[in-house]
Amino acid sequence: MQLKKFLASTGIVAGSMVFGANLAFAACATDSLPASMDGPGGFPERALTMVVPYGPAGGSGQVAQAMAEAVTELTGVSINRDHKPGGSGAVGMTAYMATPADGYTVLEHIDDAASGHALDSTQPNPAEDLIPLVTSQITFSQIYIRAEEDRFTDWASFVEWVKAQGGKATIANVSKEGSMERINMKYITDATGMEIQQISFDKGAPRYGALAGGQVDALFEQPGDVRNFLDAGTFKPILTLLKEAPSAFADTPSLVDAGLDFEPLLRFRGFYVHKDAPADRVEWLTWAFQKAYCLDSYQAYNESKFMNLIDSYRDTEGSKSLITNTINQYREVYKELGLELK
Repeated sequence: MQLKKFLASTGIVAGSMVFGANLAFAACATDSLPASMDGPGGFPERALTMVVPYGPAGGSGQVAQAMAEAVTELTGVSINRDHKPGGSGAVGMTAYMATPADGYTVLEHIDDAASGHALDSTQPNPAEDLIPLVTSQITFSQIYIRAEEDRFTDWASFVEWVKAQGGKATIANVSKEGSMERINMKYITDATGMEIQQISFDKGAPRYGALAGGQVDALFEQPGDVRNFLDAGTFKPILTLLKEAPSAFADTPSLVDAGLDFEPLLRFRGFYVHKDAPADRVEWLTWAFQKAYCLDSYQAYNESKFMNLIDSYRDTEGSKSLITNTINQYREVYKELGLELK
């Protein structure tokens, strides 16, 4: 498997990044775009709709709100968010593809769209059946425990404890087989010899609540999604799925620190419009979403969610490259795992 080559080809080399908890953006990727742009023929004449295939409390819900507010701040155009969770994003994708391709409805989605197409080619290809307006977040995952936990306190003691439970230990995760989360967990369990039950939650709030309430022993998630729990001292990260620990989590072991030798898969989130939408409307939407990314409000949001630890921006062509490489990489992974590809 050539994950390292894949990550390098997309500009995401996890082991050689420059990290900083308070990275200051002296310049932003879309600063060269015009400060304003008239929509074609008065478009949009009414509010836009954003289909979000996940609940409002998780990472997708949060980034959808932040981007919608930034686009509205930039353009004055309101965006109504329509959350359609279920099937690890499949319900929302299906609903979006059934909407009119008139540019009035956009889609927020994550790397699940790429992995879903990799597993089943009848599912929409987000680099071909959709037009990526912008990729606005790229991030890594961690494993969390309750800060008050006394059965184990760090990664080493957690692994030791899990192994002693005879397969009864639990971790909250998403349900989709073949997802980024599930593949990374397989890498971890294969490398450590742990046997742990993955309890499925597609919505963020119940997933986080399961750990906070003690229904599960650990949680697989991205740091920005649980920032409130980290700031409150409720959750504690015990493993960072990067080769090198970012300065924001200098006290949390990286994969290398934990003696784990695999290249982690990363999370990315972005915004799309149907490929058949009118080209002049797509041009305006592309400008609006890319320019909104560089607004101070959105940059502050990304920083608040640890999304400044990795270069989180890709334009349309960069997003297509990221998605296409991701699809190809997932197919290689699925073949290795023995999953049936359609």
